[in-house]
Amino acid sequence: MTKRLIIWAVGLAVVAAASLPLVFHAQPRSPQPAAAAAATPSPAPAAASPAPQHHPRIEAAIRHLEEARRELQAAPEEFHGHRVKAIEHVDQALAECHKALEAAPR
Repeated sequence: MTKRLIIWAVGLAVVAAASLPLVFHAQPRSPQPAAAAAATPSPAPAAASPAPQHHPRIEAAIRHLEEARRELQAAPEEFHGHRVKAIEHVDQALAECHKALEAAPR
């Protein structure tokens, strides 16, 4: 009886451990805290678009690019024009991400 109980317990533990990645991968990432979001104003989007389908990777990339843009804009020096050029590249990347959301299958 004890051996059968141990086999069932181990089997249940293996199934539970194997299902954890499926459970946690399916959950969306938590949003930024309200205090941090309110403290840093978000730049206006380039163009208004219809409500896109939820694409967490593209949306995360947009948030990271917006943060990179804010950091570059807050940099105290010009860095011989490289900072300005980097901001232009970030703006181009943001535009491409927004286009990707618009072009995504609905």
